Amino acid sequence: MSRSFALKPLLLGLALILFGITSLQAEEAGSQDEIMLDNGSRIVGTITEARDGALTVETDFAGTLSIGLDKVVSVNSSNSSVIQLADKTVVRDQPLQVSEQQLVLTDDSGALQTLALDDLLVINPEPWELGEGYKWSGLINFAFSVERGNSDTDELDYKLDTTWRSDDDRYTLKLTGELDETNDVKNADNWSIIGKYDRFLDGPNYWGAQLYAEQDEFADLDLRYFIGPYAGREFFTDPVFALSAEAGISYVNEDFITAPDQEYPGANWSFHLSSNYLGGASAMYIGQLGVWNLDETSDFIVNTTFGLSFPLLWGLEAAAEILLEYDAGAVQGVEKLDETYALRLGYRW
Repeated sequence: MSRSFALKPLLLGLALILFGITSLQAEEAGSQDEIMLDNGSRIVGTITEARDGALTVETDFAGTLSIGLDKVVSVNSSNSSVIQLADKTVVRDQPLQVSEQQLVLTDDSGALQTLALDDLLVINPEPWELGEGYKWSGLINFAFSVERGNSDTDELDYKLDTTWRSDDDRYTLKLTGELDETNDVKNADNWSIIGKYDRFLDGPNYWGAQLYAEQDEFADLDLRYFIGPYAGREFFTDPVFALSAEAGISYVNEDFITAPDQEYPGANWSFHLSSNYLGGASAMYIGQLGVWNLDETSDFIVNTTFGLSFPLLWGLEAAAEILLEYDAGAVQGVEKLDETYALRLGYRW
């Protein structure tokens, strides 16, 4: 057998392999999405999500990109998606198509219809956004301090913040606490817990009810609790600037260790502001909870939290927080303002 004849099967095999690789690359390229921007840029990748006014695109050249919808002129996709509109209409098994900043959809009759791009709410929504069950998310973290030497100091702060959210309602549970000892003598022992239920209306408004309780041995507080309804609004939901606020009325009961107990009608409020402006999945946030005694208007309580959090690995998160707790009606001998500074390490899911 000649050498040239023996090489023919090998060359044929190599040719088939190269043809297969070329076909696979062509198929992958054909399945990618093309996005044209208003500055003339062309981005090729795979659209994985759209929400909060931005497209998320996986690319080979730059990893994951987030592109504002206001910068998108056209989108050409061959990949089927689930498209949820602002009026909660769900369009299934259609590729995302945008032309001249208009969303292009095919109706049941096969005719094309165009909508403003602002009508696009979510691409590939999670099951809970389609009314299927609840999404459970949360954060648990701790702050430790141990000192040995001229004095032995042990400090522990803990925090739990978890939410169950559906398309219609939301359950929230928050727990915070502090336990400190110096030379085996306790010098801080306090906790607070709040449970809330929210029912969403059309648009950004919702109503809810809450139960709040707290105890602080070194503020002479055996137990304070309040319960009542409130109305809330999500003013802004963009991750760059998110703001929600609530206001309501409540029944307040305060049991003190030595001071006289009291109960009164109260007005309560809260707000939460956050921003991912710094990027990298970090978050700056401010939260406040207040209660105003309607029988004695000089008596009010305001708890304010300032924080900066940033992700680590495997869902771990670090955060620096300042907690300012002001009680205008603090009993005699107790400071009205309590300040806590903490570096926290926790897990977010």
